[in-house]
Amino acid sequence: MAAPVRVDDDERRARIGVRHALAQRVGDPVEATRAVGVLHATEPATVYLSLHARVDGLALDDVDRVLYRDRSLVKQLAMRRTLFCFPRDLLPAAWGSASQRVLAAESARIAKDVELAGQPDGVAWLGAVRGRILAELDTAPDGLTAVEVRERVPEIDLLGVGRGRVMTNLGLSAEVMRGENTQHWRVFRPRWTLAHRWLGEQPAALTEREGYRLLVHRWLERFGPGTEEDIVWWLGATKGIVRTALADLGAVAVTTAEGPGWLLPDDPLLDGARTDVGPWAALLPVLDPSIMGWRHRAFHLGSHGLALFDRNGNAGTTAWWNGRVVGCWVQDDAGVVEVRPLERLPQDAATALRAEAARLTAWLDGVRVGTVYPSPAMRADPADLPYPVLRA
Repeated sequence: MAAPVRVDDDERRARIGVRHALAQRVGDPVEATRAVGVLHATEPATVYLSLHARVDGLALDDVDRVLYRDRSLVKQLAMRRTLFCFPRDLLPAAWGSASQRVLAAESARIAKDVELAGQPDGVAWLGAVRGRILAELDTAPDGLTAVEVRERVPEIDLLGVGRGRVMTNLGLSAEVMRGENTQHWRVFRPRWTLAHRWLGEQPAALTEREGYRLLVHRWLERFGPGTEEDIVWWLGATKGIVRTALADLGAVAVTTAEGPGWLLPDDPLLDGARTDVGPWAALLPVLDPSIMGWRHRAFHLGSHGLALFDRNGNAGTTAWWNGRVVGCWVQDDAGVVEVRPLERLPQDAATALRAEAARLTAWLDGVRVGTVYPSPAMRADPADLPYPVLRA
């Protein structure tokens, strides 16, 4: 038997530039989302900023169009109890697998807390309240905000549960969607609406096995090669689930610096092809998929992890040069973007990152984007940084 193909770190970094639409940007938000499988949406601004990094000439209305008018990108709680922005065709895979897994765990926790709050049967209580909410949403074609749901179904505020958890529980199913946003694009306060109203013709959820197979396929397309641990972490699933999906896909084992990895059987790397990419720079937002896509990130992160992630493993903003993370970025009080290098950069890298900072500054047009996940490098006093900041 031939030895597994070895994929070096240079190739993996080059793939980020090409596959994630960073070295050569694309012209459409949906195409850009497909480039990374799904977008993180825990922070509302991340969706817009992740797309800006990947789409030429993007306007805010382009994002609003695909989210709220075309609805070709849809927000769905799924892997690791995280809110993502999915291409519409991938929703049935999540509903039957990752979302269903989180739904079962969340329902059990809510039922237990309801019983601790004095209700005799938490499962029955949750089922009844879910039914009340669905009935109220049925009478509201434009959807209801969380506050409006509470007004109509006051028992949602039972001590220890709160309306947020019950709406989150409903949002894990294929019954309820996060619809129109009622706030600024940096803040997401949706009108909750019935899924069939938001989506129109609604596809059926895939089975658990089918759903995980499709999610793993998309991950390998965009992030492979990756280790079993990478995929388990990204899915928030078990080794057994991942191993079944890899077997169903006929995934091929390869060797990486971080251990055994996996590729799809038709990946060009298996035939000796290499990714051809020129120099590129990018400024990515908090929790962008290109920084969060793997559990093991040394091949693109180097030794900068402690400076760029908070204690819970959430990534702050990142500055990239040729597939490596070389720093972060922040905005000053006037909204001007500045890059904070964490290593000595060649002149061409500094020039390219300044250009990206200027592009992002112009696009934000004075709007300052905050975050609840600032990294140590983002919080640092500029005087304490190892290298001078690069301003737009």
